Amino acid sequence: MKKHFTLLLLLSAIFLSACSKQDKQAAPVEDVLTLAETGSIDIGDAGAAEIAAYDEQTKKLFVVNNSTINKIDVIDLSNPAKPVLINSILLSSYGGFVNSLATYNGKIAAAIEAANKQEPGKVVIFNTTDLTEIKIITVGALPDMIIYSPDGKYILTANEGEPSADYTNDPAGTISIIKTADYTVSTIDFSSFTSQLPTLANGGLRVFGIGNNFVKDIEPEYISVSPDSKTAWITLQENNAIAKLDIETKTIISIFPLGFKNYNLDTYKMDISDRDNVIAFNKTWNVKGMFQPDAIAVVQSDVPLLFTANEGDAREYTALSEAKRVKDIALDPINFPNAAVLKQDANMGRLNITTTKGDTDGDGDYDELYSFGARSFSIWNGNTGALVYDSKNELDARTAAEGLYDDARSDDKGAEPEGITVGKIGNRNILFAGLERADAVAMYDITYPYYPIFIGLLKTGDAPEGVLFIPKEKSPSGKSLLVVSSENDGVVKIYSVK
Repeated sequence: MKKHFTLLLLLSAIFLSACSKQDKQAAPVEDVLTLAETGSIDIGDAGAAEIAAYDEQTKKLFVVNNSTINKIDVIDLSNPAKPVLINSILLSSYGGFVNSLATYNGKIAAAIEAANKQEPGKVVIFNTTDLTEIKIITVGALPDMIIYSPDGKYILTANEGEPSADYTNDPAGTISIIKTADYTVSTIDFSSFTSQLPTLANGGLRVFGIGNNFVKDIEPEYISVSPDSKTAWITLQENNAIAKLDIETKTIISIFPLGFKNYNLDTYKMDISDRDNVIAFNKTWNVKGMFQPDAIAVVQSDVPLLFTANEGDAREYTALSEAKRVKDIALDPINFPNAAVLKQDANMGRLNITTTKGDTDGDGDYDELYSFGARSFSIWNGNTGALVYDSKNELDARTAAEGLYDDARSDDKGAEPEGITVGKIGNRNILFAGLERADAVAMYDITYPYYPIFIGLLKTGDAPEGVLFIPKEKSPSGKSLLVVSSENDGVVKIYSVK
């Protein structure tokens, strides 16, 4: 009898184990096509809700809010359908605007510019549970973006080093590398590449500030770190380049000039007029686009692949304002034989271009035209800087098809891709690109990263700035979430899979 009972227990265990495996196998796989808005919260007006960071330990969302006073708003995200503002961290005593946030293991790190933003900025670290200050670290001028390495051993900031309006004070653009074990900091500049300027410039790097000082002219914008935490890539937006950094040795390895996008090719047809009374992407134009990426994300494939949001940016200061409309400049009669027609508002007349490039023979008229941004996202080889893929005019065309394209921005940067992030939903790797002027996020399947496939658009608040993905294993709901913060209306939207 005892033997029979033991056998019965053994058979029961095998049956239950098989059922358990079957249940696991039958568990629903997340589907990106079910991603939809599940909750939202309004934390202010213009200047609020710029960048968000999430802490899985406390289920709190931390959001930059520079609308009235400089602060970080703390939101309870334990129920993503009903986010609740529960506290704020006031930052006026630390300096000027807070520009970026990053979290790791119960800590929130804030990048804060000085009250005089040409002076060194600060990284301030707080405890996510009680919001107490842990450490203040001095970094370079105007820390514009902050990130933890995936292993949590380092904090990096991209210190943009913008000049004063009169250009009398132009600090160096730098990268600060902070060891979290003891909060020691190293701030490095790009001086080792000064002698390479002629070669880099031939590839598309721009150095054009007053004085043409290489070190001061470099302006780091955004950082992404490799999964193994050894390498970082930094966008140099105004300079039209990406830098590669060895984190452990604190060495800039390479600067990759990004070249230009030729809108005179059929594959890159664009709508470049806001006064032609039509939205259409069916014409080529004798103009080039500088890629000038803002956000960057790295995906490890056979090589590291860098995904960039090619927003574009112009320098506009009292002492130096580089942008002009085509109708306000002289065009070379040989390269632009139909200049009078091109200068009409319905054609190229309204297009904003840089005055720092294009007069190749120095005779006072423009032989070539260069506009700001590439109106796309691109993929670059992280080892060589070579262009792997460009989305061409698809971001503009897709938003136009959904009635989201703002034709008033055709003369500038189109849908204006700015934020970018990557996450895994179900068995698919998804790219999310925030489109500032279309008030939308574009989604692409990049499971096969060399061949992105458009999935759809998510409507956001006004001018989405921050695009944050929370994987299901860290999510308060156990489901993958996308958090989009919009700077013009202060609205934070949360999207969830079903």
